[in-house]
Amino acid sequence: MTTVSLRIEDKMKKELDDMCAEMGMNITTFFMIYAKRALRDRKIPFEIVAPREQFYSKENTECIKESMQQIQEGKIVQKTMEELEAMESE
Repeated sequence: MTTVSLRIEDKMKKELDDMCAEMGMNITTFFMIYAKRALRDRKIPFEIVAPREQFYSKENTECIKESMQQIQEGKIVQKTMEELEAMESE
C-alpha cells in the first residue's frame, strides 16, 4: 500500500468532505472508488451523484431532532385536517 498526497483549496476540501459525508464515505474512499472505476473502465469521467438537497441534510436533521425532543417532552398539538382547514379560513 502506498500513500498519495495532493493539494486542493481549503474551500474545495470542505465541500468535498461534506459531499462525501452525505454519501456515507470519506475522501479516501471517494478517491479509491474513482481510481478503481477508472482502471476498470479505462476511461474518465464517471458520475457519482450526491443530491444537493437531501432529506437528511445537516439542517433538516437538526429540525428533526428538535421535533423529536418536543414530542418526547409532550409539547405537541394534534389537529385533524378539518380543524387545520378551519383554522386557515379564520
